[in-house]
Amino acid sequence: MIDLSRKDVFSPAEHFTTLGDLVNVIVKNAFVLAGIISFVLLILGGFNFIVSAGDAKKAESGRNGVTGAVIGLLVVIGSFWIIQIINKLTGLTLLQ
Repeated sequence: MIDLSRKDVFSPAEHFTTLGDLVNVIVKNAFVLAGIISFVLLILGGFNFIVSAGDAKKAESGRNGVTGAVIGLLVVIGSFWIIQIINKLTGLTLLQ
């Protein structure tokens, strides 16, 4: 059983000395999570398109799913590029 009274149990929380450090970790993980979600939605949309078997409504639904996933992935990649450009122009390290 874990003794929660020990200080080292939640040791990762000690690394977040400022709010900026916490936001940095959240944003990095949000990029990864958004990429994974976009990939899964792309696979599901493609599967729906393939399985539609000539049904126009199902094919349109699958096509819309693939389109939405690609647009979402492009938005995530674009926002990551914007952050990298801001890093280069200002010298700030927004994502470490």
